[in-house]
Formats: sequence, structure tokens, C-alpha cells
Amino acid sequence: MIGEIIPTIYDVKGKPVGAPVSRKRKHLFHGTFPMVRYVSQPLQHQCLSIKEIARFLSRCNYVSDQDQFNREDYWMPPEEFENRKKGDCDDFALWTWRQLQGLGYKVRYVVGITGKYGAGHAWVTMEDNDKHYIVEPLAGGIGEKLPRLSLITYQPGGSVEWDGKNISYYVHEKRNFHIPFVLIPVLVGEWLLFWFCFWAKLFIKLSLLPYYLLRKVVKRKK
Repeated sequence: MIGEIIPTIYDVKGKPVGAPVSRKRKHLFHGTFPMVRYVSQPLQHQCLSIKEIARFLSRCNYVSDQDQFNREDYWMPPEEFENRKKGDCDDFALWTWRQLQGLGYKVRYVVGITGKYGAGHAWVTMEDNDKHYIVEPLAGGIGEKLPRLSLITYQPGGSVEWDGKNISYYVHEKRNFHIPFVLIPVLVGEWLLFWFCFWAKLFIKLSLLPYYLLRKVVKRKK
């Protein structure tokens, strides 16, 4: 769910801008409601750790706005998302943004592009101990930490930060893909180890599934 950002390919800080009212910037923050609406309402569920956030998100389902609301785009308020437990990338990200704020982290809600074909996407960035991380809410079911190589296609367009009193907006520059050569073997090794462990754990869980099902049947008969 969380992977460290490689600074040479991701503009972490961005450039501060005013409220997104111009046509040039409006598409970056086209929230269904004013941004303050997404940080002002209380939540029923407050996670106590990042692991708990990932666990909650793993039980939520991805559903497009078109299927759920019959609308092309709808930024669901976090308190609505945690009740429905389903939504698209911006709904997952806005809720995660709120939860990480509650844990005391310096975080931003981010919109941009990612993937091989540069699809529009929303995620969260987090700062901790002078390092910056991408938080991918849609990967809550994969694990708490993600390899850096899995996040190299993320390109931020704009981000929003809330300090408890004021909302700040930023636009980000697109950086050319550049990874230091000496870092490539490390990143590849990290990626291979992560996915090997992931599939190994999944295989073990699936192998033990018949045992747990049989155990439940036996308990019911007793």
C-alpha cells in the first residue's frame, strides 16, 4: 500500500497555487463539493495505524461512478465512502487522506496519471522522517508496503494539503524518467522479493483454506 518515492522521477513538493478557479487548473481539483467539505465532517471509523487502514480498504470494492451513481465523476465524501465501502480511486484516496491526517502524518491528496497508458488516477502522498511515500489505497489488499519499482509510473498533476486550518493547492511538473544505474539492481531485487513473498503467502493461505472450512463444519456439528 505504501512505497517510497524516487525523487528523480517524481516532483514531490510541487508549486503552490491559489484556489483552482481558472479553466487551466480546474480539471485538477474538480471535486463534487468544495475541498473543505472533504476534511470538515467527522468519520465514524478512525484507524489507529496504517495496517488498520489497509485492512479496512481491503474489504472495500472498486466501483466506477457510472455504475454507482450514474455519473461520469463523483468525489464521494469520506464519511459516505466508509458507509458504502465501495467507490473509485478518488473515493478510496480521499478517505485514506483523512485517515492519515488523523494519525498525524503530513499528507496530500493527489490527482495525476499512472500506468502504461497514463490513465487518470488519484492517490495520497505522505511525508515521514524526511522521506516521501506514495500511498496507493487500491492496493490495501496486497500489503502494507509496496516495492518502489511498482510506483515508478506515477506522475502527479496537482495535490491538496490540509494543515487543520487551511487548504493549500499545488501543481507538479512532469519529470523525465531517470533512475540512477546503480539503483536499478536494488529496485529489481526489491520488486522480485516482494512479489515472491506475496504469492508464497497467498499459496499457503489457499492451501490451508480446506482445513479451516472443515474445522468450521466440525464446530457447527458439535
